[in-house]
Amino acid sequence: MKPEAVIQHLVYWLRRKVGEAGAAGVVFGMSGGVDSAVVAVIAKKAFPNNCLALFLPCKSDINDRIHSQQLAEEFDIPYKVVELDNAYNLLLTQFESYLKLEGHRGRLLRANIKPRLRMLTLYYSAQARNYLVLGTSNKSELTVGYFTKYGDNAVDLQPLGDLLKREVYELARYLQIPDAIIKKPPSGGLWLGQTDEEEMGVTYEQLDNYIACKEGDPGIITKIEKMISASEHKRQMPPIAIVPSEYR
Repeated sequence: MKPEAVIQHLVYWLRRKVGEAGAAGVVFGMSGGVDSAVVAVIAKKAFPNNCLALFLPCKSDINDRIHSQQLAEEFDIPYKVVELDNAYNLLLTQFESYLKLEGHRGRLLRANIKPRLRMLTLYYSAQARNYLVLGTSNKSELTVGYFTKYGDNAVDLQPLGDLLKREVYELARYLQIPDAIIKKPPSGGLWLGQTDEEEMGVTYEQLDNYIACKEGDPGIITKIEKMISASEHKRQMPPIAIVPSEYR
């Protein structure tokens, strides 16, 4: 990969897409991870005066906020902090007053409130400024559906959507993203100590090798293909029931 050429391409792509939409700039969430860091720096290059990062802590690791702030200050990226803990607690109390699940399903159900709350916050800020919302998902995650439906995939533009995780890391090193961000285990921040690879059950290296070359251990390939099949609905618009003309 040619990092400089890829970055320049994405800068021009963002400017074109935002212009076509009649928007004035972009807003994006910063999680403290490598994907959002790369998106943030590219967005700053594309819109030096019309980009905004939102830190959206929600029962989050304090290190994520520290890393996000470090990046924003190092690259002079405007940012605001919107604490979501109170909103999360209020919603969860209401939800669990009529339906409460235990075990892993319950944990995941509660965790997925977080990206959906962040989506609401991003769109509130975007609409107020006539900005578009940038996503931070990469091709590896999108391929297997490792995102929350109508949460972190509910965006206007996905700058990293055609880049494997390893390619995102390559861009991060080229952009001189701080080592603390590059070296930390990737996490969706769903709960303290949660990591992407543990949650998916495959490593990003295994996933990238499959997507790029269809290579890997047979058991891993089977697991990945099941993930792709099961998450197909996440990558599609909701199906529309077509009413036959004779019924009209």
